[in-house]
Amino acid sequence: MSYSLRISLSGVVILVLLSLGCGYHTAGHTVTIPDDVKTIAIPAFVNETQTYKIEQRLTASVVREMVTRTHYHVVNNASDDADATLRGTVLATYTTPLTYDSQTGRAASVLVVVNIKVSLTDRQGKVLYQNPSYLFREQYQVSSDLNSFFEEDSPAFERLSRDFGQTLVSNILEGF
Repeated sequence: MSYSLRISLSGVVILVLLSLGCGYHTAGHTVTIPDDVKTIAIPAFVNETQTYKIEQRLTASVVREMVTRTHYHVVNNASDDADATLRGTVLATYTTPLTYDSQTGRAASVLVVVNIKVSLTDRQGKVLYQNPSYLFREQYQVSSDLNSFFEEDSPAFERLSRDFGQTLVSNILEGF
């Protein structure tokens, strides 16, 4: 084979390899929700814990994310009019001290953990998306000044709920 033919073939091979790309692709283009779904029902999540109103915060965050980030019509109760229904259950909530004040021995920071299961089903009951064990954590500081005491667990649950809503809607839309 002549030298010029080898150079030409090498050039063609290089061009073919370059046109194939690196093999990576952008995540998030797969949609698990069928095209015929226009209305999604998101009834209030079920709370199997003793944490007051955690299911309301989580449901509200998911609804807010679904309304602001998608084109779906969202209703707040399960009905025959909905093309799909997103159900959630708060399975457990835990609070655990993370650090302690060395002078008083009291907790200085606390970790909140929430375990949630969700499923998105169509009218026929076919599962479009599910995750039986979401686990979300949020940390907060405990005030050491008793005169200006402000319990931080409510804002921590609010932050956790917002993160959960964003993650869940992203996972549903991106097919994870």
